[in-house]
Amino acid sequence: MRIVIVGAGQAAASMAARLRAQGHGGPLTVIGAEPAAPYQRPPLSKAYLLGQMGLDRLLLRSPEWWQDQRIDLRLSETALSIDPVAQVVATDRGRHDYDALALTQGAHPRQLSAAMGGHLPGVHVIRSLTDVDALAPLMRPDRRLVVIGGGYIGLEAAAVARKLGLSVTVIEAAPRILGRVAAAETADMIRTLHHAQGVTILEGTAISHITGDGQATGVALTDGREIGADLVVTGIGVLPETDLAATAGLTLDDGIATDAHGRTSDGAIWAAGDCASIPYHGGRLRLESVGGAIDMAECVADNILGAGRDYVPNPWFWSDQFDVKLQIAGLGTGHDRIVTRRGASDHSGSVWYFRQGRLIAVDALNDARAYMIGKRLIEGGRSPDPDTVTATADLKALLS
Repeated sequence: MRIVIVGAGQAAASMAARLRAQGHGGPLTVIGAEPAAPYQRPPLSKAYLLGQMGLDRLLLRSPEWWQDQRIDLRLSETALSIDPVAQVVATDRGRHDYDALALTQGAHPRQLSAAMGGHLPGVHVIRSLTDVDALAPLMRPDRRLVVIGGGYIGLEAAAVARKLGLSVTVIEAAPRILGRVAAAETADMIRTLHHAQGVTILEGTAISHITGDGQATGVALTDGREIGADLVVTGIGVLPETDLAATAGLTLDDGIATDAHGRTSDGAIWAAGDCASIPYHGGRLRLESVGGAIDMAECVADNILGAGRDYVPNPWFWSDQFDVKLQIAGLGTGHDRIVTRRGASDHSGSVWYFRQGRLIAVDALNDARAYMIGKRLIEGGRSPDPDTVTATADLKALLS
């Protein structure tokens, strides 16, 4: 069986490794548009941008591994179209026949329009190695950075910039930072952390456009103010890569729609990772996480080889900001109750999400114990009484 994987990120690397480990000895091709071999993306906005991690540590596998596994890793090659009848992927370098095709192309950053100044030099996004290699040399002390978007990527970039000595302002159009991904209680602790480090955060503040003639010089707000800037980073979310899937006529639904096995509307085509939209509690879910990319890719690999098992997500995420590690287990969407445990400082503690009495997620700031116990409870389908979470002195007792 000839297997082709389009997209060369975390999901692709995990899927290729799983296919070989599960005994697939046939032709296996991985096609990636970037020049670099599959690498970790989370450190880009953290350790790599800060200069604490080199490319050698970013790589998911050594060059020798790809050769030893007899995987045809084709870099700097862009897939252009899929012919599902002939079962061929056309690229800018040729054609690849397949018996099974997996799409693992991930997502790309939302960008401000040219009319809003998104095209100006000095405006950056953080998604790829190329993005960060362009931004990092410009992050110099005493420069002014404006971050548009108060999500994880924007706040991580803000933290790195402050560590490097830049003046930083974060602008969030929603009423508060992390509004889409975390409870107000978690956002409060993160906001306090950034304020303590000298980051200015403007919430409920909409931008009009980026100013500058030939170079970004600031950000104009809709209330008439202008925030001066030498650099602008936009972190306003991502969109799933679906253009290639569209050429094959695949069903799309906030990503490439799959069944519980990871199979698309075409029986020979599969999808995994950030580009895939999976069935979840009667609706659909698209996980933007490393854990999701790994787990789903491995499940899809098994199913390509005939396992026939459902992918059941157990979401987990993390974010490093200053000296705080935020670890998240589960999905807090639809919660109806929050309980918190305060830590030893303003920058530590945990937030526990419940829906109809069932524990569905935990945010833990500098509290690895709370994260691990919460994760075990969620994955085991066990829910402590919410009042017990705050009353118990030893969280481990919740596992009893």
